[in-house]
Amino acid sequence: MITEIAQIDIHPGQEEEFEEAVAQALPFFLAADGCHGVDLHRSVENPSRYRLMVRWDTVEHHTVTFRSSAGFARWRALAGPHFAAPPQVEHVYSVLAP
Repeated sequence: MITEIAQIDIHPGQEEEFEEAVAQALPFFLAADGCHGVDLHRSVENPSRYRLMVRWDTVEHHTVTFRSSAGFARWRALAGPHFAAPPQVEHVYSVLAP
């Protein structure tokens, strides 16, 4: 399993609207082929910074299948207006788990 970690900086003052946009977009992620869950984390030190963590079967389920879907377009339409900069995305896998 692969975890996508997207660091997303949003326009200050739009935190509540961004969180609502992510909540509205959640079904698009969960319906995507290869998606196993989504978490959204907000920074304590930088309250306009979030980390979206999405669990995928493979990197391609995110970068090819989801990104070419209508669900991705709808996610970006909802959340994109709040982005202060393009999200920084990386994919990781666990090497040590309890």
